[in-house]
Amino acid sequence: MQFVDWVIVAAYCVLSLGIGFFFAKRAGRSLADFVLSGRGLPWWLAGTSMVATTFAADTPLAVTGIVRTKGIAGNWFWWNLVMSSMLWAFFYARLWRRAGVLTDVEFIELRYSGRPAAFLRGLKACYSAILINCIVLGWVILAMTKIGRAVFGLSRTAAISLPILGWEVPADSAITVLCILLALTYSVLSGMWGVVVTDFIQFAVAMFGSIALAVIAVGHIGGIAAIRPMLLSSAAAPASVLRFAPQPEAGKLALMTFGVYLGVQWWAFRNADGGEYIGLRAMSCRTEKDARLAILWYSFAHYVLRPWPWILVAIVSIVVYPNLADPEMGYPRMMMDFLPVGLRGLMVASILAAFMSTVDTHLHWGASYLSNDIYKRFLRPQAGEKEYVLASRISMVVMAALAVWASSIMNSIEWAWKFLVAIGAGVGPVYLLRWYWWRINAWSEISAMVCSLTAALVIFWFTPLGGREYEGVRLLIIVAVSTIAWLSVTFLSRPTHPDNLRNFCERVRVGGPGWRSVEQAAGLSSGRRGMWDILGAVSGGVFIYTSLFALGKLLLGFPWTAWAPIAITAGIAGAAVVVCLRE
Repeated sequence: MQFVDWVIVAAYCVLSLGIGFFFAKRAGRSLADFVLSGRGLPWWLAGTSMVATTFAADTPLAVTGIVRTKGIAGNWFWWNLVMSSMLWAFFYARLWRRAGVLTDVEFIELRYSGRPAAFLRGLKACYSAILINCIVLGWVILAMTKIGRAVFGLSRTAAISLPILGWEVPADSAITVLCILLALTYSVLSGMWGVVVTDFIQFAVAMFGSIALAVIAVGHIGGIAAIRPMLLSSAAAPASVLRFAPQPEAGKLALMTFGVYLGVQWWAFRNADGGEYIGLRAMSCRTEKDARLAILWYSFAHYVLRPWPWILVAIVSIVVYPNLADPEMGYPRMMMDFLPVGLRGLMVASILAAFMSTVDTHLHWGASYLSNDIYKRFLRPQAGEKEYVLASRISMVVMAALAVWASSIMNSIEWAWKFLVAIGAGVGPVYLLRWYWWRINAWSEISAMVCSLTAALVIFWFTPLGGREYEGVRLLIIVAVSTIAWLSVTFLSRPTHPDNLRNFCERVRVGGPGWRSVEQAAGLSSGRRGMWDILGAVSGGVFIYTSLFALGKLLLGFPWTAWAPIAITAGIAGAAVVVCLRE
């Protein structure tokens, strides 16, 4: 890193802080302004913020580790969630917007009734804000720590002395904490508006940096045409590294995991109905149409545009660094070894942008739970709006400290990813059905959450199934245990009070056979889209996958006969999506 590089990084940091100060007054007016930007976001800003949030410092490192150990096909671990995104866009985005709640946890007491609903609201607020956030932010911080080592050339044992306190702290952790403080400062000041505006800038910077690195990395080995011959001659390359799906020689367990990805994980995961920070963005949109378009733009940018620069760099890193002890370090090593002065600073700024775009969203998302669903709901229900905004800001500081602690006990980003998937496996069906079936109640959700978490902890700590190769088996067991538990509890417990069910129907207007008895009893009717939503979701999934594969084959130098038919299919599917959106 030269002086010019540091000037670029410093300019980016000053810009982020400036945005925070600019939106501070608007964010402080009320909790709704702080959490949901006054429900005034356009689709392009909300969607880009979703993409930026899932583009963290850990993501290119984790993808590099996956490609180096499993090949391109290993990315099905997250590619399988395309259909989940289509469900969000065509079924749930408009429902979240209609619900009119401040958080997806507040939705619980709109949908359910009585003490079980209040208990679930408090439980889920703490579970998501503290446990889930600590895991996610922990691995993001771990990734930034690894990048800090590469940027500054630090060893794991390098330390910085703090004479006033008499402490010695790890140098890489100290650098990461400074980055967190920067993200924390503008997030605390500006609320949702500051978060989404900085996310927009951060996404642009991060994408430019990752594309620039991919172009330079591929040029270093002689261009696209040289990739395949070099991989074939490299002993470090995994078998079938350029395959887009696992091959029979990968083994039964690998093929089973691939089947679980495609057939189970995308609907069984805890965010199946688009809640959490995705739901928060949808609820912040100006209209139902904006909410839907935001998720469609997010899906295209997230699955089609973002991954290929990372994958190309990961493939080149196999050739350049065949014997890395930590496969995830291939990405930061490529950054520091091959980028020229100026671009190196821009790339570091882009990684810092990716890091902060995730930190700011998760701190803001968690604070919305602690302020709205704990402090306002249970502790100070009669307090003023200024006090609730202050509670949100204090919550962010507390969560940032917990996240730093969580990162100190993590070793692998990929392991943390998969543990998070495991503890949320099995709750997805409850989240999907609670919108469409009146019989789901608060105890259904509670039992699904507790059983999934318990089963995951038992498997990871007390059985050999916690290993990487047993991922598919592990997810099937957790989903089966959770499903048996919540179905049994649903039919053994009392249903939600009829008044809550009627109010829910009136506000959200879901319709369908799962609500027919409630609507008939209350004399209600609701609009239904039916087959257009199904056709839109299927067409959207085909469009995203074919676009992803066509672009990948083009960038990897496959002949036009390999990618052109896929591109034509993508065009037809895209046209079908447009038609479904207009109907």
